[in-house]
Amino acid sequence: MQTMPPHVYLDHAATTPVSESVLAAMMPYFCDYYGNPSAIHTLGAASRDAVENARESVASALNARPEEIVFTSGGTEADNTAIRGAAFAGAGRHLLCSAVEHHAVLETMEALATRCGYALDVVPVDRDGLVDPDEVARRIRPDTALVSIMHANNEVGSVQPIGEIGTICRARGVLFHTDAVQTFGKLPIDVRSMGIDLLSVSGHKLYGPKGVGALYVRRGVKLERYQDGGEQERGRRAGTLNVPGIVGLGRAAEDAVAEMPAEAERLRRLRDTLIADVESRIDGARLSGPRACRLPGNAHFCIEGVQGESVLLALDGAGIYASAGSACSAGSVEPSHVLAAMGVARDLARGAIRLTMGRATTEDVVATVVQALSAAVRDIRRLA
Repeated sequence: MQTMPPHVYLDHAATTPVSESVLAAMMPYFCDYYGNPSAIHTLGAASRDAVENARESVASALNARPEEIVFTSGGTEADNTAIRGAAFAGAGRHLLCSAVEHHAVLETMEALATRCGYALDVVPVDRDGLVDPDEVARRIRPDTALVSIMHANNEVGSVQPIGEIGTICRARGVLFHTDAVQTFGKLPIDVRSMGIDLLSVSGHKLYGPKGVGALYVRRGVKLERYQDGGEQERGRRAGTLNVPGIVGLGRAAEDAVAEMPAEAERLRRLRDTLIADVESRIDGARLSGPRACRLPGNAHFCIEGVQGESVLLALDGAGIYASAGSACSAGSVEPSHVLAAMGVARDLARGAIRLTMGRATTEDVVATVVQALSAAVRDIRRLA
């Protein structure tokens, strides 16, 4: 296996390393406790107990009941299951989402509209990428089957007023789904007080493994089965369970909840320092999204006079790993749909760079990144 050279990682919104705690929890379930959790023998029971313990951990992090947690292969499957399942199980033919949703939500909604004849209403956002709850209320119709608004944007970090939107949907009798992939384990979530019916999470955004996620389904909510096969997950999601991954997700949730208050505040301080230093040292660096209602570790800029890809390559050469936005859109020649929805000019949007921090980020790391970013922008502008 190739050994990675020393580097600075500022792409935690894309993925995170598996923590030592999570890896240690997972290891026994690869070789020692390898039984199928659906089996009735002792080895299967050991795996089943581990799955149920993880289910309790994920549920506790959301103030949900364990039986309301369905394990999936990740956030994308959770989003698809929630949206398609709610659409096909309900009588309504109208769907509602925001213009800045992750592609797992937007494309699923668009597929239902184009292939199945559902009416899709896309709610605009303001210049900070925020949804107006009153606009959601105005667009809800008698035949609305589902409203889906993400908790926080994966690119610019805008944290949406989910509690207000959930209250509106509950009062109108409309199902409410939120993609919480970016906030689970980072911000407090209470599905009951926030009026959430369906919620998606992913393991690899909070130092858990890739290939595992979960969907919260409020008790009483009817979902059409999205994946046919066996009767796993109380008949809601067929397929043999990924026991090591589920164990890892459970441990990651426990660890994240335990450290959340202190870690969120630490990241906010680093984020604000990074934003202030970039704005003071780089002319034409414009912060994307709000200054207050944003993810603790997210700093996203559009920089005038440069291409974001060129900046990222220069940073990569200096051992600093960052991104322009969603990893799911890497390679696209089009500017981000999120920035377009926020009204960012096309030329400016091409200078996008996203710096997302995590447990390994320190004040020294921030200083190093600001210096390298300033040098990269200066050199690129000189060559241009």
